[in-house]
Amino acid sequence: MSSKARLILALVGVALLALAGIWATQGSPAPRVASANLQGQTIDTQSLTGKPYLVNFWATSCVTCVREMPDIVALHKEFESKGFKTIAVAMHYDKPEFLSRFVEDRALPFWVIHDTDGRWAKAWGNVSVTPTTFVVDSSGQIHKRYVGVPDFEGLRRWLRAELPG
Repeated sequence: MSSKARLILALVGVALLALAGIWATQGSPAPRVASANLQGQTIDTQSLTGKPYLVNFWATSCVTCVREMPDIVALHKEFESKGFKTIAVAMHYDKPEFLSRFVEDRALPFWVIHDTDGRWAKAWGNVSVTPTTFVVDSSGQIHKRYVGVPDFEGLRRWLRAELPG
């Protein structure tokens, strides 16, 4: 087998493993994880059961993450009055001063956690690619996992059904 064929097979294998990981998380219970946000308030996913929420893994150095942040802010603002919560989890490698400046400059209206020990990334399936976003339904089950930019219009439709009234 040629080296090119081995490379293609290896890439296909990696892609299949990645897809298997995506499918394994949808419909599964959201992990329980807790830690302090940037303001020192303890955020515990278990306490969020009963309302849908979004967990977005991102980094200030991730161009796609920075570009999608206004859409996450808009989604949060549109549905927060109905109980929807948003948790932005900055990756462990993010520099604290960059993170603080980003959050302050953009006046992020939701919880921001700096995952300095990698606890959140590990709990949510060893997240290493940013952006990765999880949407959790009212019963605490993972509804959707996005690697890359979420389908924000699809999320809005789903949230309208999930949060009637």
